[in-house]
Amino acid sequence: MGPLAGVRVIELEAIGPVPFCGMMLADMGADVVLVDRVSDPGLGVDRERWSDLMRRGRRSLTLDLKASGSAQALLMLAERADVLIEGFRPGVIERLGLGPDVLLASNPRIVVGRMTGWGQQGPLARLAGHDIDYIARSGVLNAIGPSEQPLPPLNVVGDFGGGGMLLAFGVACALLEARKSGRGQVVDAAMIDGASLLATMFHGLAAGGRWSEQRFDNVLDGAAPWYATYRTSDGKFVAVGAIERKFYAAFVERLGLADESLPDQYDRAGWPLLRERFAATFLTRSRDEWMRVFESSEACVSPVLTLSEAHADAHAIARDAFVDVAGVAQPAPAPRFSRTPGSVRGAPPERGSGGESALRDWGFPAKEIAGLRAMGVGFDAAVEPPDT
Repeated sequence: MGPLAGVRVIELEAIGPVPFCGMMLADMGADVVLVDRVSDPGLGVDRERWSDLMRRGRRSLTLDLKASGSAQALLMLAERADVLIEGFRPGVIERLGLGPDVLLASNPRIVVGRMTGWGQQGPLARLAGHDIDYIARSGVLNAIGPSEQPLPPLNVVGDFGGGGMLLAFGVACALLEARKSGRGQVVDAAMIDGASLLATMFHGLAAGGRWSEQRFDNVLDGAAPWYATYRTSDGKFVAVGAIERKFYAAFVERLGLADESLPDQYDRAGWPLLRERFAATFLTRSRDEWMRVFESSEACVSPVLTLSEAHADAHAIARDAFVDVAGVAQPAPAPRFSRTPGSVRGAPPERGSGGESALRDWGFPAKEIAGLRAMGVGFDAAVEPPDT
């Protein structure tokens, strides 16, 4: 059932980091009930095309949080929950009558996880933004990309690593503390904080004079010819990460350049020549041919795979790194546990799907379920016979 089996979570519909957090909690065994809007909110993205996978393993209820009686209905749900996660701008759920003070007064043990870009306080707190904005102001974006201009690293740094994953960690910490104290609390997870936290090592390197704030001028930002990608004869790429000298020696040997008089690995003046020789050599064979050359070596060379190629990679297959859910291959739950492994309970739900069974599992009697429906909570018909 997973290490979070028995934990009940309410997830208010959102995009990006909140469903990613909900996915992580559900994968680890938490019973996550998704409170969807009554209809597609028109958030500027196609839910069917990109965000559905992150909604896996849930059951759904629908509720118009702006409608009369909706706050009371959600409070009834929250009274039986251990966690509520939301991604509104600061002040929104307070205006809906569902602020943390209200939730904690109704259920003193509940953990309220709040996901925002800028945090709950500060001059930017109520402003709109997206991943690129948060990682820009955190200083992270400036360090990524070619020397000419910064390059957004998808939205994995702000939304998911610095956002949803940070929120999941915060929720888990607060749950652990609540089991000791008997008291819940608010988790303020901000993507700008998370992005900054992910860059802790680089702040330390910069403070020690070992990191330049000029892009493409450092060992780990593509400037070093032995920590870079190279095109192969078939137009594909390999990635080289031969940082340590012993790995670099293995890399040069397998590349067939060990007998050449090359500049020293850490001689920056020689980096252009090294890059030129490495690039020219990699262009003589295909990506897969090179991978056979580097097979079982400690040269730290890997193929740059597409997402679909990653599904069929031998290492991924050996580790069951991808699972098939309703015909869609997707990353398996992580991290892995020796005794209480996580799992994907099912495909992303339709709006209201599984809602009544969730209410029954949470201990709501038939009369209260009927009352919730009268208060605007939507869900599918019960599979089980009603309580008598």
